[in-house]
Amino acid sequence: MIISPNKIKAARILIVDDQLANVELLEQMMREDGYTDISFTLDPRAAGPLHCAQHFDLILLDLLMPEMDGFAVMAALSAAGDDPYLPVIVLTADPSLKLRALQSGAKDFISKPFDLVEVKSRIHNMLEVRLLYRRLDDHNRLLEQQVHERTAALADSEERFRRLTELASDWYWEQNETGRFTRVSGPVEEMLGIRVTDFLCVPTTVSTNGWDEAERAELQTKISARMPFLDFHFSRRNPDGSQQHYRVSGEPMFDASCSYTGYRGIGAEIIDRT
Repeated sequence: MIISPNKIKAARILIVDDQLANVELLEQMMREDGYTDISFTLDPRAAGPLHCAQHFDLILLDLLMPEMDGFAVMAALSAAGDDPYLPVIVLTADPSLKLRALQSGAKDFISKPFDLVEVKSRIHNMLEVRLLYRRLDDHNRLLEQQVHERTAALADSEERFRRLTELASDWYWEQNETGRFTRVSGPVEEMLGIRVTDFLCVPTTVSTNGWDEAERAELQTKISARMPFLDFHFSRRNPDGSQQHYRVSGEPMFDASCSYTGYRGIGAEIIDRT
């Protein structure tokens, strides 16, 4: 990921210094180096509102100013919370203040009196890092938006799938990770003659109602093992001696983090089975 020189030269820069001579000197040095978007204020109290309004890519901040020093300005900028990355280079003639400035949130420093080579180098390096950070932040927001849109599309697709499967089958069911039924569609009770809570999950105290228990046990084993299956056949014998035959398909369900959330399936009675 590379930031073009034109992007760097077009970056928004704010100079905060109570000495007009320092402001004019810095502005002249930067314009001669090709920077085009430079603002300044002699009032340190205006730095916070200006940054909130314009979101500067770089702030050149004098540390020693009356009424409100550079440390107070950085504290105000941090408290505003608009920008997690504080794009500040402090200006100081006192080497003992550099460590405190960095601990207060400054990203770099420029020594006074100004050295042309040092000013150009530190500003360029700072802006390159700052613009890379912004591009990465924009990229992350785009990814979050795409994930959100994709999740919404999948949810819509899932709902359409459910509706289609409910229409295309005699019954549709879902059960959660504990085996409890959470969704049932179709005449399950009328068609099978059992309670929904008994279907595929028969307690030992419940009547077999003519089901082939070997088939039912095999089907329950597949579901318990979270195995997908297609067109599994099972049957029941009615009190009049006739038989009913069924075909069922099922699959496990997982959430976005690949955690198992339950099972779902469709089934139909086979009317003409040879």
